[in-house]
Amino acid sequence: MALTADLVARTIRAIENTGPPPDLVRNPETEWNAIIREMLATRPDGRDVWIFAYGSLLWNPAVEHVEERAGVVPGWHRSFCIRMRDWRGTVDQPGLMMGLDRGGQCRGMALRLAEDTVEAQLGKLVRREMPVRPSSKPFTHGYRWLQVQTSQGLVRAIAFVVNRKGGNYMGGLTLDETAGILARACGHAGSCAEYLHNTISQLEALGIRDRNLWRLQSLVADKLTSSHP
Repeated sequence: MALTADLVARTIRAIENTGPPPDLVRNPETEWNAIIREMLATRPDGRDVWIFAYGSLLWNPAVEHVEERAGVVPGWHRSFCIRMRDWRGTVDQPGLMMGLDRGGQCRGMALRLAEDTVEAQLGKLVRREMPVRPSSKPFTHGYRWLQVQTSQGLVRAIAFVVNRKGGNYMGGLTLDETAGILARACGHAGSCAEYLHNTISQLEALGIRDRNLWRLQSLVADKLTSSHP
C-alpha cells in the first residue's frame, strides 16, 4: 500500500474543536430516540438486527455484536462524497466523509446485534453516525434497511447511505479531485488521509479489495509525497 503510516502522520495537525458549522446543529436526545424508535418500527418482522459495516465501522465498530458475516450489498458503492466541515475537516478546509452512494456494489461485513441489547447498541450507533442534523436542508447522511447477500443467505441490515439531495452531497468529483481533498483535510478528530488508511488497511485484512479506494490511496500518497518531500 502506497499510503503509509508515515505519510499519514504528516497530515495530522492540532485543530481546535469549535463545534459544527452554522448550518448544522447537534442532535438532541429526543431526535436520537426518535431515530431509534423508527429503526425498530421498520425492522423486518421477527428478524435479527444487523448492521452493515463498510467504512469506519469495520475498524471501530462502536457497537457490541455477537456475529459477523462477510456480505455484499448490490446497488450501492463506497464513495467519499459528503462534505465534512467538522470532525475530519474544517470550515476553511472541508474534508470528505465516506458513505454508500447509488450504483455498483459494496463488499463489507454484516454485524448481528444481541436481541437483549438492540436498543442500547442502536443508541450508540446513531449518536456516532448522526451527531448533527441540518438546520434547514435535507439530511445528506441517513440510514436504510438494505439486503446483504452472505454465504449463509440474505439478511436485512441497517446501513448508512447518502442522500443526493442533501446540502453537503459532493458527488461527481474525479478521483484526483477527491485525493486532493483527502490529502489536505484535517479536523479535531484526525485527518481524512488517516481515515482512508485505516479503512483500506482493515479491508485488506478482511480480504476485501475495493478498486476505487485502492487507486485513491495511491493518488493520496503521491500528493503527500510531492507536498512533503
